[in-house]
Amino acid sequence: MEKIKILLVENIHLVAKEKLEQEGFEVVLKSHAPDEAELTELVKNFHALGIRSKTNVSKKSLASNPQLYAVGAFCIGTNQVDLVAANQLGIPTFNAPYSNTRSVAELVIAELVILARQLGDRNMLAHSGGWMKSADGSREIRGKTLGIVGYGHIGSQVSVLAEAMGLKVVFYDVVKKLPLGNAHVCTHLKELLETSDFVTLHVPETPQTKDMIGASEFRQMKKGAFLINASRGSVVVIEDLAKAIKAKQVGGAAVDVFPDEPASNKDKFGSLLQGLPNVFLTPHIGGSTEEAQYAIGLEVAESFRRFLKVGSTSGAVNFPQVDLPVIAGAHRIINVHRNEPGVLGEINGVVSKFGANIQGQFLSTDNRIGYLVMDVEKAEAKSLAGEIGQLSRSIKTRVVY
Repeated sequence: MEKIKILLVENIHLVAKEKLEQEGFEVVLKSHAPDEAELTELVKNFHALGIRSKTNVSKKSLASNPQLYAVGAFCIGTNQVDLVAANQLGIPTFNAPYSNTRSVAELVIAELVILARQLGDRNMLAHSGGWMKSADGSREIRGKTLGIVGYGHIGSQVSVLAEAMGLKVVFYDVVKKLPLGNAHVCTHLKELLETSDFVTLHVPETPQTKDMIGASEFRQMKKGAFLINASRGSVVVIEDLAKAIKAKQVGGAAVDVFPDEPASNKDKFGSLLQGLPNVFLTPHIGGSTEEAQYAIGLEVAESFRRFLKVGSTSGAVNFPQVDLPVIAGAHRIINVHRNEPGVLGEINGVVSKFGANIQGQFLSTDNRIGYLVMDVEKAEAKSLAGEIGQLSRSIKTRVVY
């Protein structure tokens, strides 16, 4: 396994490098987010790639190295990876859907108080020598209604914390979800917007969520209600939000994600929301706590280890799910192939030709590919895998142990 090389970019937590090196992998760190041209050249020298949210992984980059086995997104979202291309090229993509949940939820709870008490504006005024000691427009959050759009891992965690602080919680999700505590499900987004004092967004970036909160939705919100977006920058129409704040239809906003974000900390940031009253802007730091980044590093590193060493695709967002126990004394071959009739028969024909005894075999498929994990005994595994890899419909084949 010492021949497997892994590239980690964007200042991924050092615990990932330490964990992977303990497993015998060679790991190289890069602090920045490479563009397509640089990444396409870089990945030619590696078997696995780890990124965060700023690195876009295109089909061109994925296809530049036939020996690229896996991609790991050390974050929640995977929209920065061409998942369809990765699937067709036999490259499972892993993420960390749970590790920063608490960090994002805590930020949202903090922002509820910040907006209700106008703390951002009062803080800036105090720094510049002003003194605004007044209760006007400053309210408790207890007894108010929090509307959560998207009731997944983060949304449901926000729900629990908010209810503990005395808020009434309502939520809306396109998928049926079990309410936690006393949370109430809304049948339509309009119902949530009309009844909520605070609206917080926790949805993925999809064609359906693009610009889902715009001028029409702001008009539906209670006058003076607050908006929090710690999901994806494409979800809110920033120009419409700025207009709604200027018109005092929206009482303020806390925004952590933006349609256009700087590529690095050295680049300038600009937004139509800058300078508006009771608008709290943060630089995409919802999950950026030491605890979350440490946990993410461990989670994705473990996914890499299990896939590269035993062929487990459990947790991959774009791949058939297979997770089989290790069989002592066997060689494990994994094969990705086009999902077409007769492929398994061709593979077993090669196995028979080599006189190999199959101790275990499992095939899982999706619409485009089949993923085969096969344990064989008393066979020249490398040669056998090589011939299976030469079959016309094979995409990627290797021996994992």
